[in-house]
Amino acid sequence: MIRTDDVTLSNHSDTREPAGSAIAMFDERGTVVAWTRAAEQLVGYTAGDVVGRSAALILPSSEGAPAISAFIEECRARHGWWGTTAVRHRDGRTLDVSLRISMVWGQDGSVRWLASVTDVGSLSGEAMNGSVRESLLTRAPIGIVVRDRQLRCTWVNDTTESHDGIRRERRLGRRLTEVWPGAKAEALEAVMRQVLRSGRTTVQELPMGPRREHTFTGSFFRLQGADGQTLGVCTISVDVTETRRARERLAILSQAGARLGSSLDAMRTSQELADLAVPLLADYAAVDLEPSIPFGDGPPAPSGPTGERPAAFRRAGLASIHQGIPESPWARGEPVPVPPASPFTDVLRTGGSHLQPVLDTAPGTWTDQDPARARTIHEHGMHSLMVVPIRAQRTLLGMAVFIRTEDPVPFQAFDLLLAEELVTRAALALDNARQYAREQTAALALQRNLLPHRLRGGAAVEAASRYLPADVHSGVGGDWFDVIPLSGARVALVVGDVVGHGINAAATMGRLRTAMHTLAHMELPPDELLAHLDDTVQRLAEEDADASDQPNAVVGATCLYAVYDPVTRRCTMARAGHPPPAIIDPQGRVTFPDLPTGSPLGIGLGAPFEAVELELPEGSLLALYTDGLIESRGHDIDDGMHRLGAALAQPDRPLEELCIRATESHPGQAPSDDVTLLLVRTRSLRPAQVASWTLPDDQRAARTARHRAADQLAEWGLEDLVDSTQLIVSELVTNAVRHSTGPIVLRLIRHQVLTCEVFDADAGSPRLRRARAVDENGRGLLLVAQLSRRWGARWVPGGKVVWAEEDPTGTPSHAGAACAAH
Repeated sequence: MIRTDDVTLSNHSDTREPAGSAIAMFDERGTVVAWTRAAEQLVGYTAGDVVGRSAALILPSSEGAPAISAFIEECRARHGWWGTTAVRHRDGRTLDVSLRISMVWGQDGSVRWLASVTDVGSLSGEAMNGSVRESLLTRAPIGIVVRDRQLRCTWVNDTTESHDGIRRERRLGRRLTEVWPGAKAEALEAVMRQVLRSGRTTVQELPMGPRREHTFTGSFFRLQGADGQTLGVCTISVDVTETRRARERLAILSQAGARLGSSLDAMRTSQELADLAVPLLADYAAVDLEPSIPFGDGPPAPSGPTGERPAAFRRAGLASIHQGIPESPWARGEPVPVPPASPFTDVLRTGGSHLQPVLDTAPGTWTDQDPARARTIHEHGMHSLMVVPIRAQRTLLGMAVFIRTEDPVPFQAFDLLLAEELVTRAALALDNARQYAREQTAALALQRNLLPHRLRGGAAVEAASRYLPADVHSGVGGDWFDVIPLSGARVALVVGDVVGHGINAAATMGRLRTAMHTLAHMELPPDELLAHLDDTVQRLAEEDADASDQPNAVVGATCLYAVYDPVTRRCTMARAGHPPPAIIDPQGRVTFPDLPTGSPLGIGLGAPFEAVELELPEGSLLALYTDGLIESRGHDIDDGMHRLGAALAQPDRPLEELCIRATESHPGQAPSDDVTLLLVRTRSLRPAQVASWTLPDDQRAARTARHRAADQLAEWGLEDLVDSTQLIVSELVTNAVRHSTGPIVLRLIRHQVLTCEVFDADAGSPRLRRARAVDENGRGLLLVAQLSRRWGARWVPGGKVVWAEEDPTGTPSHAGAACAAH
């Protein structure tokens, strides 16, 4: 009698026979010769009830020996039988079972039949579909070996030879170690002895060949006679290669869903794809992207025969079972040429995958045109190749290459299906990364083009700046900065931050920077300028809100605006919800002036902005920045301001070095917001560079002004400008005498340009009008415009200043129009 007691499963078990199957054996006449406890539990008959009797006892469709004999003949003709049938329980019930009958041979040529029976009704629908229907109806044949207590082979079926390559004649009557010497055979015999001692049915993976690419599992049963005496051990081996491969494919795809696309970085996603493929699918994998993909700097090539084929790709992902990835002649990030008339060009031309189970590198093949790849193929034993295009939305993103070196099994069709599934999932992530990179590249390019390319501090300040975009997840923002030359050698210092990130924030920043330039050239005080800029932001927000195709409306901004005068060394500043500047005096003392905060631009509170005026020693350092420089996760803003001050506490160092120190105060920590820093070191004009006179408020003023100007220009060595300057001064002073009462002040400033300024107490704006041919007046400012490089007016406490600038080279600007003032 055959008895199956407890079952022991190894970690690698995956048999196609259910562990609880009932095992029985009968002879060529259909007489039961062995029974098991599991069979008794299934149908209720004991060994004494059935051993020695016909199987017709439990097969309800059979009526006597002739039917059983016919069934045996059918089994002989088919070399076995499997399917679903019905058996009779001892209590009269009918059970639906799956039945498998296998023929085994003995030494004398006799035949026995081994039956494995499983109750279908005891399985769930899912288990029945997966474990019975697939296993019993479409499975590969099983191998059966029966051994005596000395482990000599007594019965074997024909299938076993295809599993381990040992012929039946050589196997029968011998132990496994006699026909297959070695440690593996000894290990299997040790398992059999354990089964004979314990009675436990053991299931484990078998190290069988010659088909090394296949995986087998074996079930070891202890065989007993009717009297309970141990007769031997039975081994049932099953080819579970497809099951293993299916499990590996599911594991790869499961990992792909969790790992691919974890970031919006094309290079990282490519590396994730390569890492997934090795070693589960390939021994070596490379992912090459179309050159524009990693950086989003252009559209990818269309896929298929009509598409333009790149001459080279960029290696983005590499993985290998060997340390250091010696199989790749190109490192990540390097360009990889596409050899002509190769599998790679075939993929580019057709848009389809390429499977080459046996990689042909014989003379006359495509490898002749690619010595680097040919050398690599031979050195590392590359013998099987798959090339899969990476496509998304009818565009070619790149190619994935899978190669086997150590694994001797060539790639097959199901390997290609898995590779294509992996690449399809990666293509979606890569396309998302490409589109994100394009948007980020466009936003960054827009912002950099909108920001000043060169800072012109003139005689007032020395300037340097840094702009660091936020990390890839947050994207580029709307930070901006400026140094704007003003009249009288003054400069405006600006830093601002638009709320939000991305290309819309960058575009809004450009609109605000343009508005800021316009307002700055109107010579408005800082508090008035911010009030006008606040109105501008509100109007832009209203326009965007009205536009149905504008999903990201302007929602606000912060700004700090300061004007520094190198003549007086006074700096006037105001802010709109922006962090205060850092001021470092020449001795290295750091202060953050207590400026009124002001409301952020565009929120519509209507509160006035307030300006503060400070006198700065020459050589003072001003740091204007956005909050990304002082804010960080897990740290207080005060800590950030303290770090900034400490980095700038040596103001005599070069500004570029100070910029680096200030922006690297968080080593190893990526910024969560854009970082913008504008550093300026103040200068002052020497008293000898400025001359000023108070003129009489009468007709003598113009003549006096001409004489004073001529004398001063001669002292400065600017005799070439005497004539033009006298005409300019005469016209400006004459207008002041005609339209103002009170003191008139003339001031000349010599810096990069020569500035002529005339102050009067009239606060009215000069009214421009077109002079007609018959008018005797109204051409004074036209003359000023023709003689100067630029001119204008600004309002100061107690009146206004009309000014004009001349180029020291004596080359005037002729950009005037026929207009006059007053």
